[in-house]
Amino acid sequence: MNPVLGPTPVAKVVSGRSVVVLVILASLVALGPLSIDAYVPALPRLAEDLGSMPSTAQLTLTTCLVGLAIGQLLAGPMSDVLGRRRPLLVGLAVYAVAGLLCAAAPTVALLVVLRGVQGVGGAFALVIAYACVRDRFAGQAAARYFSRLLLVTGLAPVLAPLAGAQVLKLTSWRGIFVVLAVFSAVVLAATIIGLPESLPPHLRRGGGLRTTGSVYVGLVRDRRLVGYALTNAFVFAAMFAYISGSPFVLEDTYGLSPQQYSLVFGANAIGLVAAAQVSGKLVRQVDARILLAGGVVGAATGGGALLVLALAGAGLWPLLTALFIVVTSVGLVLPNAAALALENHGANAGAAAALLGCAQFLVGGLVAPLAGIHAADAAIPMAAVVAGLGVAALTSMVTLLRPPRPQRRPVVAHVHPRADAGTGDAPVADLVLVLRREVPVAAMDVEATERVTVRITTVTDQQTVTTELHREHAEVTTTDDLPRRGAAADPT
Repeated sequence: MNPVLGPTPVAKVVSGRSVVVLVILASLVALGPLSIDAYVPALPRLAEDLGSMPSTAQLTLTTCLVGLAIGQLLAGPMSDVLGRRRPLLVGLAVYAVAGLLCAAAPTVALLVVLRGVQGVGGAFALVIAYACVRDRFAGQAAARYFSRLLLVTGLAPVLAPLAGAQVLKLTSWRGIFVVLAVFSAVVLAATIIGLPESLPPHLRRGGGLRTTGSVYVGLVRDRRLVGYALTNAFVFAAMFAYISGSPFVLEDTYGLSPQQYSLVFGANAIGLVAAAQVSGKLVRQVDARILLAGGVVGAATGGGALLVLALAGAGLWPLLTALFIVVTSVGLVLPNAAALALENHGANAGAAAALLGCAQFLVGGLVAPLAGIHAADAAIPMAAVVAGLGVAALTSMVTLLRPPRPQRRPVVAHVHPRADAGTGDAPVADLVLVLRREVPVAAMDVEATERVTVRITTVTDQQTVTTELHREHAEVTTTDDLPRRGAAADPT
C-alpha cells in the first residue's frame, strides 16, 4: 500500500488503536519533557541545599539534555535490530533507578552525572515510542496518531514546571526525583503488560549493530529527512525558549503573579493541543505537508511579531497574543513533521526517529538558554531567539523540502531493420529520434503500431513525439540510461 495513503503492512500484525497502547506511548514520550521541566522550579533550592553555584546546578539540565540526545542515537538502531520491547524495558529500568539515585545524591557533581544517565533512559522511551507508531502507521494515519499523542504529551513541557512547584509544597527537590522514578516504574509495568512487540523478527534490520554507522550515513544523506528534522527542531526550540524565558519576562518584567503566570501557561497549552487535534482531523482532507507549512509560517510570523512588539514596548497583551500564535503553531508542526520524516524509513524507523529527536533536543538545549541573556528588557532576548528560530524553521523548510527539479536528459530511440523483415525493401538508414525535454525517473513508453509508428511518451505530461516510417517492418530499441516500461516492441 502507498505509505502516504494508509497503514503499513505491520498495522495488520499489531493494532495501534487501543486506548491502553495510546496512553502507554504518550507516557513514554512524556518522560523526556518531564525529566527536564519538572524540577526547574527547584533549581534554586537544589543549589542552596548542595552548596553549589546556580550555574553548576544548571549543569544538571545540560547533562540531561545531552543524555536525551545521545541516548536516542543508541536506542534507535538498537530497536531496529533487537525489536522494540527489550531495549524499551531496559531504558525504563535505567530511568527509574537513576531517578532514585538522583534523589539520594549527596553532591551536585554526582547529580550531574546521574542526570545524564537518567536522560539516556528517557531517550530510549521517547525514540522507541515514536518508532512504535511508525511500525503501526504511515503517512496520514501516522500524522493522526501523532496528533493524538500530542493531546497527552503536548501539555507535559508546559505544565511540568507547575506540577514540580506543587510537589515542592509537600517535599524538597529530592521528592521530585522520587515522583519521576515512581512514574517511570508504573510506565514500565504498564509496558510489560499492555504494549506488545510491534516489530516482528522477520521485519527487523539485518546486519546487527555493526551497520549502525552506515544506516545513519544513509539517513543523513536523505535531504527530506534532514529537512523535516531541522524544521521540527527549530520550532520545538522556539517553544523551549518560550518555556525557559517567559517566567522572567512575564513575572519580573510585567509583574504577573505565579498564579497569573500559570493561567498564561494553561492558555498556551490549550492552544497547542487544540491545534494538534485540528491537524489530526484535517489531515484526512489536507496534505500533511500543507499543515506543516501552515504551522511553520505561523511560528515564524508569531516570532517576528513578538520581536517587533518587544522592541516597540507594546505592552503585555500584544506580547501574549504573539506568544499564543507561536505556541499554537507548534501543535501543527510536531505531529506532521514526525509523520513525514518517518514515512519512507519503515525499515530504519528507530534510527530515523532517533535523528529526529536528537536534533530536537540538541537545538533546544543549545539555543534556548540564549533567551535568558541579560538585557534591560528581558522580553527582547526571548523574542529575538523565538523569532530567529522561526525564520530558521521557515528557511530549512523552503530550502531542504523543496521538490527536486527533474533532470534534463536526452532520450534517444533507434529504429532499424528487423532480422526477420522478409524480402521487403529495407530502410536506407536507421532513424534516430532525440527527445530533449524533462523526463522523470518513472520512464517512458516505447511502442510501435502496425504502420511502425514510434511513440515516446513521458509519464508526467503524456505528450508524444511521433514519426512514421515508410516500411512495414522495423524494430524499436532505446539507448538511454533511464528505466522504462518497454525497451522494444514488435509491430503488429
